[in-house]
Amino acid sequence: MKKKIFVSVLIIFLLTVLIYVSDITNIPDSIILFKEEELDINTIFGMSIKALEVSNEENDNAMTDTIQTSIDTYANNKETINIGINLFGIQVKEISVNVIEDIEVVPLGKLIGMKLYTNGVLVVGVSEIYGDNNKVYKPYENTGIQEGDTITKINGKDIDSTEDMINCINDSKGEEIKITYIHNSKILETSITPVETDTNNYKVGLWVRDTAAGVGTATFYNKNTGKIAMLGHGILDIDTEELIDISDGEITNTNVVSIVKAENGKTGKIQGIVEGQKDIGTISKNTYYGVYGEIYNTKELGIDTSKSVDIALRDEIQTGEATLMCALDNGKVEEYTVEIEKIYLNNNSNNKSMLLKVTDEELLEKTGGIIQGMSGSPIMQNGKLIGALTHVLVQNPTEGYAVFSDIMIKQLNELE
Repeated sequence: MKKKIFVSVLIIFLLTVLIYVSDITNIPDSIILFKEEELDINTIFGMSIKALEVSNEENDNAMTDTIQTSIDTYANNKETINIGINLFGIQVKEISVNVIEDIEVVPLGKLIGMKLYTNGVLVVGVSEIYGDNNKVYKPYENTGIQEGDTITKINGKDIDSTEDMINCINDSKGEEIKITYIHNSKILETSITPVETDTNNYKVGLWVRDTAAGVGTATFYNKNTGKIAMLGHGILDIDTEELIDISDGEITNTNVVSIVKAENGKTGKIQGIVEGQKDIGTISKNTYYGVYGEIYNTKELGIDTSKSVDIALRDEIQTGEATLMCALDNGKVEEYTVEIEKIYLNNNSNNKSMLLKVTDEELLEKTGGIIQGMSGSPIMQNGKLIGALTHVLVQNPTEGYAVFSDIMIKQLNELE
């Protein structure tokens, strides 16, 4: 009986420790806030938050309003405030809270082309190899490498392109090679023996890709930094459906070739040209909340810096009418009416911050609703940028989701 009680108590203790460790681990090391935006950190019993810049006497209160007062006070003098997370009076974590001033941006709505280059090469498939003896081989078997993994090194040499990988494999002359690859954010190593084919080349049976290209919509431009936000969602590999880990990329101008209208159950799309177009900027970040970079040719994109607007905080956004900016005819940006149906104020886990519906008859006539290529289209309400279009509901293409503009500006602010 005592043993059972002991085991039960031990299990409860371990579960409690796990809950606390998980809760503390999930608190980010760095948080970005707008000035006067409230700090929102979920705490459980025994946890408290203290501003490290204030005196111990003030810290004795350890309440959120005290923290907020400290943030507001220090935001007038410096950009970063350090916050301590205490567990039963012992500090277990320190967070940097970066406070940014109100920012004006230029909403765009321009269609752009994008070329992304990966860190290493992305594995998108596998296939059997016919050797020079006409036997079938699967050299990739039991190596641990899977679709969606990224190969970064072969025998210690950096792999930056598919050509690099082909050369390294051929140079092996069939000898075992060591491959460094990334799987689920973990760096791993394995060995593989290339197979000689009847064309005197060596292969390992992995299909890889080092670039991706497509069209989308630019959301906004920060004239003070030259940085640009696009898409409102990340670019995924078409085969693996994984977010592409990029090294860099290029932004190009593009022209609309045709528009395929959406229908219930069928996604429409804007078809544009990327190859052979003029480079107008660089891409440095591909995230689930958008693609980010820098523009060095504002004239080519037709950016008018005199048309800057404020970024709306979440509590300023209202259900009801708003406008969507996008360019469908000869690069000319038009505003179309949409209805904000739902607002998910506390959603920071994905880019579905708002549910909206296209109500503009002209836009419905042109596109049938929301179509591929419109992602990133800025959404305006009461003269402020409230978000960017991200997703369409395939079964009803007049409806879709948008991401908050405050999330996108915070992502942009993290660029070095």
